[in-house]
Amino acid sequence: MAMSVEELVDALVVSEPPLSERRGEVRVVRAPGRVNLIGEHTDYNLGFVLPAAIDLEIRIAYLPTDDRRVSLTRLDDRTSGSFDLDTLRERTGSFLDYVSGTAWALDGAGLTMTGLRGVITTSLPPSAGLSSSAAIELASAWALLDQAAAGVHPMTLARICQRAENEYVGVKSGLMDQFAEACGVAGAALLLDCRSLEWRPVALPDDVELVVCHTGSPRHLDGSAYNERRTQCDMAVAAIAAEDPSVRSLRDVTTTHLAMAGNRLDPIARRRAEHVVAENERVALTVAALEAGDLATVGEAFAASHASLRDQFEVTSPELDAMVEIAAAVPGVIAARMTGAGFGGCTINLVRPDAVASLRKAVERDYPVRTGLRPRVLPVRAAAGAGRVI
Repeated sequence: MAMSVEELVDALVVSEPPLSERRGEVRVVRAPGRVNLIGEHTDYNLGFVLPAAIDLEIRIAYLPTDDRRVSLTRLDDRTSGSFDLDTLRERTGSFLDYVSGTAWALDGAGLTMTGLRGVITTSLPPSAGLSSSAAIELASAWALLDQAAAGVHPMTLARICQRAENEYVGVKSGLMDQFAEACGVAGAALLLDCRSLEWRPVALPDDVELVVCHTGSPRHLDGSAYNERRTQCDMAVAAIAAEDPSVRSLRDVTTTHLAMAGNRLDPIARRRAEHVVAENERVALTVAALEAGDLATVGEAFAASHASLRDQFEVTSPELDAMVEIAAAVPGVIAARMTGAGFGGCTINLVRPDAVASLRKAVERDYPVRTGLRPRVLPVRAAAGAGRVI
């Protein structure tokens, strides 16, 4: 659970005693994590994704200051850091990279920021593939912009934060994470066209729960491995575009293109492309099935997605595979697959409400035996996007 407003205000005053007299001026902003229902590694290929913001989140309690100094303390591990808004800070590998990167990107967009003193709390498990990095970026943006944040369109804010992650932090991620966390709609997933940036909410069934199962294995897909997958996708595009110049991304590629490419396509690049082409089709299939109430088809699409991420894109792990197999064997679990970039982290499960307890029991009983790790079962709800709490 995220800390309450009162607890956060208390923590800020303890962290910054000179600010105690301004207690009534403390502001609190929040940004949710996200879970991707389906559409993995399609966003940076300008395809389709179906994420949802979730009610696990990051909160920042802060007081704006007249200087240009930003000082923040994490309440989970008591690490802290600061930087000057007028000086480009070098990356250090700490959480502050995401804050200073966001400040750099906001400045590049011509937006006015304020110095602040603040504390950060989170209910998002670390390294779980639930996009805590984008949540830090979005919450930081709301704090740095202070009262002006409400006047910035959520999609604009998402793109600014994506630039921070791509060009400052150095992870060439697509827009999905920042988009979902900026534009989230309570009770709905979000269908995003990553080329046109058109999107719409897709209502989730009332009789289905979202359950995240954390493998207990931290997500190990670092920037270098993530960027490698992206490069392999670009290789496939280049080979196919040599024959068909209308192809600009894997979004434009069809199974016919793949067949015509023949031996000109590197085998690894082919597998990456085959996943993306089929995954875009699975997103459309899942949306249509959700809207038709056809949950059996949703389950089939999830299973096919996980298999493709395992065999074609090669980003699952033994722990993720075990978690999906355990969940799929539980009556009342409609769909199960890995979620996020891969190599550890979490699975997402669509579960009948009366089967959540059975899923928890099966995971807590069987998963440690198979992996030696301790899992976490986290029922979540689709939540609203980032914004101000007080």
